[in-house]
Amino acid sequence: MFIGIDHGTTAMRFASEEGHFKISREAAREFSVHDFERLCPLDEIEGIALCYSMGDGISAFTDIRKVTHRGVVSQEGAGKHIGGGTRVFDEVAASGLPAVVVPGIHRGSPTDPRFKAYSHQTSPEKLGIAYAVCRDLGRDVVVSDVSSNTVTLLVSDEKVVGAFDACVFAPGTQHGALDVDAIRRVDVGLETANEAFLHAGVAHTLPPDEQDRALAMFAAMECASMLLLNPHARVALAGSKAPVVADEVRALLGREVAVYDEWCAAHGLAGIARAVFTGNAPVLGLPLDR
Repeated sequence: MFIGIDHGTTAMRFASEEGHFKISREAAREFSVHDFERLCPLDEIEGIALCYSMGDGISAFTDIRKVTHRGVVSQEGAGKHIGGGTRVFDEVAASGLPAVVVPGIHRGSPTDPRFKAYSHQTSPEKLGIAYAVCRDLGRDVVVSDVSSNTVTLLVSDEKVVGAFDACVFAPGTQHGALDVDAIRRVDVGLETANEAFLHAGVAHTLPPDEQDRALAMFAAMECASMLLLNPHARVALAGSKAPVVADEVRALLGREVAVYDEWCAAHGLAGIARAVFTGNAPVLGLPLDR
């Protein structure tokens, strides 16, 4: 049995290729390796692919025993540290179960160098989404994950080309890029930059009746930007807001858009675990370090 672990914004999601469960990031602070028995007996686990935070300290699917500092450059920066993801990572590392840590996409990644104008492009769980979507739609896809934040990736010939991170372009419901007002609040000491990021989503900046339309417009704009590099790619939406914005994104793009649910990342990561532990080829164009 292969297992994927999605370190999401609000919850930790655990999936085999047949089942799944989730726990809040707060509840994950009490995680035990025996929680995997909700999916299968521990001695049936053949491999795990797990995410931790931004994954910007590694650029390959890396054996958890080789990873230092849990695969991140720093826990400071854009996001909220709760402790649940740390507990899950450390429990898996101590368990002796076969596991790889999934990298984020950043300047050290083997992707289109033009995207490296920004230091970070996407956190690791989005690779699970991309893998699942490629299995369904083919080797060329644009995937936009629309939820607390919005992140969009381009995969061409089953290789990640690049991505727009949550703090660069489209807002999500909670998080987004810092605009002029946010920069001013940071400059005068009303907020830290990270606090401003956490309050830059449409739930904080727009009236309720305009929020979903804005999410749809910006997600469609990110997808359209990626389609400049691969006009024939198929488009998919994931995340909690995907079903809500899908019709408007279809209308704005003038093409069909596939919709995936909240389990897409975890199930895709389970598929990545299978690919990593049963083969030696790169996955999504990223190397293996086992």
